[in-house]
Amino acid sequence: MTDDTDGRLAAQYEAYPYPQRDPRDEAKRLIIGSPGLLTEIDYWVFGAARPRSRPFRALMAGGGTGDGTIMLAQHLFRAGRPGSVTWLDRSAAARRIAEARAAARGLTNIVWENRSLLDLPGSGLGPFDYIDCCGVLHHLPDPAAGLRALLSVLAPGGGLGLMVYAPHGRTGVYMVQDALRLLAPATEPPAARLETARRVMRHLPETAWLRKNGFLDDHLNGGDAGLYDVVLNPRDRSFTVPELAAMLASAGLAVTCWVEPLRYDPSAWVTDPKLRAKAAALDPVARAALAEALCGNISAHIVYCRRADELLPRPDPMRADAVPLPREMPMDVLAQNIAPDGTFAMWFDGLRAQIPLPPLAPAILRLIDGKRSVGEIAATLAARGTQQATFERAWRTTYDALERVNRLFLASPA
Repeated sequence: MTDDTDGRLAAQYEAYPYPQRDPRDEAKRLIIGSPGLLTEIDYWVFGAARPRSRPFRALMAGGGTGDGTIMLAQHLFRAGRPGSVTWLDRSAAARRIAEARAAARGLTNIVWENRSLLDLPGSGLGPFDYIDCCGVLHHLPDPAAGLRALLSVLAPGGGLGLMVYAPHGRTGVYMVQDALRLLAPATEPPAARLETARRVMRHLPETAWLRKNGFLDDHLNGGDAGLYDVVLNPRDRSFTVPELAAMLASAGLAVTCWVEPLRYDPSAWVTDPKLRAKAAALDPVARAALAEALCGNISAHIVYCRRADELLPRPDPMRADAVPLPREMPMDVLAQNIAPDGTFAMWFDGLRAQIPLPPLAPAILRLIDGKRSVGEIAATLAARGTQQATFERAWRTTYDALERVNRLFLASPA
């Protein structure tokens, strides 16, 4: 599973640990993203059914400088939930940065492992309830083998969060990589190659597709590590929706969420009735592939998945004891941003989506605090004169709309 290219990849991440981070910044902010957000894991992987009191073991396979590890460990700590996050990566340089970030936060629920994810079978590590592999599989000589290695330490009933590159939103990247293979060959030291890359980026012709690509910016704002990773990475492949779906299926996995679901729904972007009807007749993977091909702005696919024979039913938001849970943005803030016409606007890499919500939505959303149940919200509104049937229709529409944009979930039981 290793070759000369793999050796160059390892050397890259020692010279330029990725992503470029300064532990001193932990005092300023916590980096949030997908996959690996605890509320998303609870919902999309465990169907809002796994008790929060149950010990939780997570693996960050390819932990890098620690974004996902720090985020998940911090959220577990804040919630007082038992368990640990295992950081696993080959890069000693990345580990030093990740450990310093954890120390700055006083996090003690992280286990540190310097090794390749390909060494997981027979390693004695695990089993893990959740495995996060963000930005790694697309750098492996055999991504499917890497996925099998992850599954070797996945606990029964567990799930994964994955991110791999997607081709259309990375238009221009591979052209510049081709150019730099000629101008900055792999035989040169990393620092010399980086200097050449800087010169190329300063002098890219106006017609270069990477100059026109506004869907990724790591090569512009990610420091030396970001620039090197985008344009000088020795092995970098991307996956279309059907390619990723096929690899997951071959490993016995099924997607529980393409993040965000709305992005992969062509009906959100196609208004012509005849085209919508044609799209609706496609199978789910083909519909997602259609959205990817039409929009052209997806630079990475983020998915949550479980073993296909362990799929869970969708959580029921109509249960009276269900507790609605916002994703990061408080629902009263979202309610304030609903337009007079009843729509809530979201942007997806240049695409504006208008999310229609019913007239009762603002009143419902202002009552969502992660503690009140659906029954309690209904009772509060009933006291204000809202009939139960009216509430149920409005709540169903509101919940479905905001779940599609990954902004509203249901809480797991205590």
